[in-house]
Amino acid sequence: MALGGGARTWLLGLVPLALIAGAIGAFAALGGPGLGERRGVPAEELVVERTTLTPGIIELAIRNDGPDAVAVAQVVVNDALAQFSGAEGAIGRLGSATVRVSHPWIEGDAYEVALLTSTGGTVVHEIAAAVESPAHDLGFLGLMALLGLYVGVIPVALGMLWLPWIRRIPPRWLRTIMALTVGLLAFLAIDATLEGLELAGAGAQAFGGAALVFVGAAVAYALLSGIGAWLADRQRAAASAGATKGTLATLMAVGIGLHNLGEGVAIGSAYSVGALALGTFLVVGFAIHNTTEGLAIVAPVADERPTARRLAALGLIAGAPAVVGAWIGAAAFDTSVAAFLFGFGAGAIAQVVVQLAPSLRDGRGRTLHPMSVMGLLAGMAVMFATGLLVSV
Repeated sequence: MALGGGARTWLLGLVPLALIAGAIGAFAALGGPGLGERRGVPAEELVVERTTLTPGIIELAIRNDGPDAVAVAQVVVNDALAQFSGAEGAIGRLGSATVRVSHPWIEGDAYEVALLTSTGGTVVHEIAAAVESPAHDLGFLGLMALLGLYVGVIPVALGMLWLPWIRRIPPRWLRTIMALTVGLLAFLAIDATLEGLELAGAGAQAFGGAALVFVGAAVAYALLSGIGAWLADRQRAAASAGATKGTLATLMAVGIGLHNLGEGVAIGSAYSVGALALGTFLVVGFAIHNTTEGLAIVAPVADERPTARRLAALGLIAGAPAVVGAWIGAAAFDTSVAAFLFGFGAGAIAQVVVQLAPSLRDGRGRTLHPMSVMGLLAGMAVMFATGLLVSV
């Protein structure tokens, strides 16, 4: 039976893929002719992804980040050999294992745990101050939900109370407030990128390392652009920026929500590893830091009359992800995933900034006029000042 034109077109596209797959299969079947054996000492790279402390036990979740299999032969804690279990066999590339070290640690003391591999290599992990890790039960997850409310939902809701004031200011000052909003968001994007790069440096580089942050940003930017176009089509009214004000407020809430997701991950992971003082510090700092995000959400709809349900939905979209982030950080924290999420939040915020930029134009069509520049700098200054509360 003759193939139709569409089928022939797809078949022509699949032919090169089939040839490439066949060539790779033949190369593998022949044992990689011409490559020879790799010489030199094995490249052993272990990454400690998580530390859990329980009475008498130091538990390390490790991953092999190098090309060669690694076997843990001995464990040394503060220059003393320690008994351990787990990771008895070789850990293959990107494989993971859990090493349980029997050691009577003392709360508040510092510990240096050295993993000695079968080839004599050493991987050193430092515990600055030993604190028992909290149990991940329903009570702990409830605490994470409460902290997420403190950090995300409540501060954003309080910031949205600026709406009546915004409605009463002159148009030129409204443009300044919009510029201040852009400054806030730009600072958040930079902050999320830096946080993601720091986490990526501590995680498994074989998963992409710093590239995960930028991949996450690109994915979020493209995804939100598509969502924005879809929302604009549904509302059948597009502004010069390519979205209605209602759509723009929704996109802004989504972008801020993704950023708050990353903040929740930071708080949850801090509590999960026992850094309770750091976790409390982050909660207080992020709560003050995020109050200004409510202003950013209501600014685009200042000349409209959104319903209370609409405002509540925007506030939940922006603030509730902090709860989800806290759960992720507490129960399933992974540096690579967290780095991707921070990059995702940064990309989402960047897309919102692009959508907001046309709203800054004055009567002469200028985006960077004196009032907008003043607003931009004020927004970044506000975020910098409140960000000092969460600097560690």
